Amino acid sequence: MPNLVPELNSLDFSVYVGGPLQAAIKAQTEASMATVSFIKEVGFENDGDDSTPDALRYVDFEYNKSVPNPNYLSTDADLPAGTNTTDEFLESRVAIKVPFLTMLTIPSLRVDEVNIDFNARLSSTETSNIATEFGAKAELGLKFRRIRFKASASYKRNTSQGVKVDKTYNLGVQVKAVNDELPAGLARVLDLLEDGIATVTA
Repeated sequence: MPNLVPELNSLDFSVYVGGPLQAAIKAQTEASMATVSFIKEVGFENDGDDSTPDALRYVDFEYNKSVPNPNYLSTDADLPAGTNTTDEFLESRVAIKVPFLTMLTIPSLRVDEVNIDFNARLSSTETSNIATEFGAKAELGLKFRRIRFKASASYKRNTSQGVKVDKTYNLGVQVKAVNDELPAGLARVLDLLEDGIATVTA
């Protein structure tokens, strides 16, 4: 029975196991850089000048808002001339400036789990080859009152033995990625941006 330990020792587990792990780490790094690029390209207006910070991109909204008339049916004589006292509600124009980043879902993928299944199957087979060669040659000669007979034969047998090892490798990689929570620093920045939403009523 052959010793299969050297065959197992010849396997480069740093490739079969370490390769998928390195790929997962690279994917995590690229996902983080994609988040940074998304914030820079979508959330800010690039002015082309690296010496000055880019301006935050806002979205402007305008709409009409009905508010209660504080002077409805008022009989106060001190009210300014032209004060509306007959309409219960007044229409006012409202303008809102909202930071664009607060309206979007910022991608933040995280590699949550990596499962590596590597199976190596080694099977050995003993082989035996036998080759046999047989040859014969005969000659018969007739002369007056004399018979001459000549014969020769040969036999050759070759035997060889060996071991054949069959190798079968199976590699399965399962990667689970989730949309991670925003980092604490980025979440704090978004909270500050939400506090900075400006509302102007005309």
